[in-house]
Amino acid sequence: MTATRSSRPARRSGPQAQHTRRSATITGGPDALRRAQALHTNRDGDHLATASTGKNWTVILFMAAIHLLAIVALLPQFWSWAGVATLVILYWVTACLGVTIGYHRLLSHRSFRVPRWLERFFATCGALSCQHGPIDWVGLHRHHHKFSDTEADHHDSSKGFWWSHMGWMLESVPAMAAVPRLTGDLVTDPYHRWLNRWFLMLQLPLAGLLFWIGTVTGAGGWALVLWGIPLRLVIVYHFTWLVNSATHCWGSTVHDSGDNSRNNPWVAAFTFGEGWHNNHHAYPHSARHGFGPGQVDLTWQHIRLLRFLGLAKDVRLPRAAAVGNDPQAMS
Repeated sequence: MTATRSSRPARRSGPQAQHTRRSATITGGPDALRRAQALHTNRDGDHLATASTGKNWTVILFMAAIHLLAIVALLPQFWSWAGVATLVILYWVTACLGVTIGYHRLLSHRSFRVPRWLERFFATCGALSCQHGPIDWVGLHRHHHKFSDTEADHHDSSKGFWWSHMGWMLESVPAMAAVPRLTGDLVTDPYHRWLNRWFLMLQLPLAGLLFWIGTVTGAGGWALVLWGIPLRLVIVYHFTWLVNSATHCWGSTVHDSGDNSRNNPWVAAFTFGEGWHNNHHAYPHSARHGFGPGQVDLTWQHIRLLRFLGLAKDVRLPRAAAVGNDPQAMS
């Protein structure tokens, strides 16, 4: 299966736009570092760091605490089916609606368009995942696509599984310096700026709501809080991070995307279709990631429903010829 090469981004025309755009050739070494340095320059012309400057103890302590609380949640006294239901519902809300639909395919790649109120709803769901606010998440993700698996990539998979999975965030992240230059379309929205600053605080009203529900239903207030926040966060974290790590290590390569991205079915199963990562890096602006036989993409099914309801417009997909003349890629 081969892909059509094109250096131009998709044009949006009509209710469903098509594109054959592939990721640009990604080169490492001095070229990647030189391009990164250009992005890591503020408006005054000051050059900012392009290499880690040490451990990020705020993130280290937060991650240690949240993982410890997730273990506490698994103690027998906090078990209940209500807790399981809470985790599953919030996993879908934050991982699917928030991260894969909102932060990733909508905000980062603009693979479809929705009304402003719905975009803000998806961004709020993403903020509840505690993976940065929308501006920082999108900026870092766009930076990753520009430098995927090169020295300038903040979670370069060539540094090993641990680094690309979690290790990179436990140190200072030089790519943060490039975020303002990569997120001009988001910073104009005051709500996105507010979410970006206060995303962590959203867990407080959520905790209050879960405690109240658990108390009035008899499921236990702290039980629902522990299952709905720290345990859910840890699960969403690690499944999301597997897209950065596992799908750059194991799986099949169909397209020459210029990096180590792979199509990994078991990661796709837990991440609502994000595991078809080689497809995604070859066609980053496609709203659909799973376009091969048997490649189930639940995020795409959500987008299809939004399109059917008239809420998603300008949905971007690869041309059928670019993905082996698969007519399903256009549906």
